[in-house]
Amino acid sequence: MLTLKQAQSLSATAVKLATGRRQAVAVSICDEHGELLHFCRMDTTAYHAGVLAQSKAYTAARDRQPSGDLGAWAQATGKDISYWSDPKITGFKGGLPIVQHGKVIGGIGISGLSEEDDEALASETLVCLA
Repeated sequence: MLTLKQAQSLSATAVKLATGRRQAVAVSICDEHGELLHFCRMDTTAYHAGVLAQSKAYTAARDRQPSGDLGAWAQATGKDISYWSDPKITGFKGGLPIVQHGKVIGGIGISGLSEEDDEALASETLVCLA
């Protein structure tokens, strides 16, 4: 189970890393069901990045895989993301499942940079959970 303390720590780590790089991001941490545990949006981050960060975390937790994998699947199959019938699902990169002892315990979503940079920051942040 992902605790609030762990969620807050992950969020703080992501913000610290982004601040050190002079980047601004939104960070969302959710539990294994995709329910929001912690959210922050740095001061100069676009408002829509906050919504997207939450969707990325939700998708990664609910689907148990990186959010970008759904985007790749949609492109490969020609299907629309609406196939999932869930308006919170997204195919943008930047959402990763949080795995502990081989079990998905939550999701992290980062938005505000390029998709690749969002995902890289999420990955780097998760290293700190171990």
